[in-house]
Amino acid sequence: MADLVLLTGISGFLGGHVALELLRQGFSVRGSVRSLSKADKVRDTLARAGADVSRLEFVPLDLTADTGWDAAMADVRFLQHTASPFVTSEPKDRMELIGPAVEGTRRAIGAALRSQVERIVLTSSVAAVMYGHGAARTAPFTAADWTRLDAPISGYVESKTRAERLAWELVDGAGRHDDLATINPGAIFGPLLDEDPGTSVGLLKRMFDGSLPAAARISFVVVDVRDVAAAHVAAMTTPGAGGHRYLMGNGTYSLMEIAGMLGRAMPERAGKMPRFEVPDWVVRLVAFVDRDIRGNLGELGALRRIDAAEVVGLLGRPLIAAEEATVASARSLVAQGLA
Repeated sequence: MADLVLLTGISGFLGGHVALELLRQGFSVRGSVRSLSKADKVRDTLARAGADVSRLEFVPLDLTADTGWDAAMADVRFLQHTASPFVTSEPKDRMELIGPAVEGTRRAIGAALRSQVERIVLTSSVAAVMYGHGAARTAPFTAADWTRLDAPISGYVESKTRAERLAWELVDGAGRHDDLATINPGAIFGPLLDEDPGTSVGLLKRMFDGSLPAAARISFVVVDVRDVAAAHVAAMTTPGAGGHRYLMGNGTYSLMEIAGMLGRAMPERAGKMPRFEVPDWVVRLVAFVDRDIRGNLGELGALRRIDAAEVVGLLGRPLIAAEEATVASARSLVAQGLA
């Protein structure tokens, strides 16, 4: 029997790509879903992408419930914990994001430590690295940096930061620091496996349908989902890869620059793209009545860069270009009938 990996969040955009990469490399995958009613759809999606789904099984797990975690770890060699709440709209109560992210991490890593799995890979984010430092910071962020929880940040950013900090506390408390690796990607673009665009690609969909005629002065670190999936598996299998945080991105781009990438590749849709940047004062004014915007005011004009050298070394190759990742997302949206 091939080595068994428990993969949480297999039905998500990233989770699906991680599953595909694991199956391609010969691992057996036990994917967790909130309801087993999703299992057939995930299996069919991965089969269409070319995966051997004979080594795929499913278990029901909920980030907010204790039931089933220890049983799900039976015979598991590795844990890939990709499941975490991610929404585009900031909830009234930020604990709707923070609670499941933190408690889900506690349950997943706690069960993995009790089962003595060989290595744990956690999907974190640059959200846990580079927020709350102010727009004046120009030096690239590294694995030594952490988002400041005492600064005005969104509920999502706080959830990712608290969840990753807890993960390191748990493995350190067990004396197993080098058995955890975290993957910290920026905005994840790239080809879709099904009709679910995820959150980051959902932003591109809004550009396509004309609901973003103008753009705030906000920039994103961009990375391709295929690279992120490959890094998850490399961090799991590479000797010495544990004990590290792997920041992932191939450049930082403004919303207008991303719109330019899409317009060049698909000129027939250029008329739907944002046509100008909104002045900061207008964004600040709207923020008084829009909590989603209010949570991101600290990012206006900030050009945050990361040092991705460590993950490039882990993969042994350059990262896919941001424009290729962005255009792959766009073409997938069209192919899936979403744009």
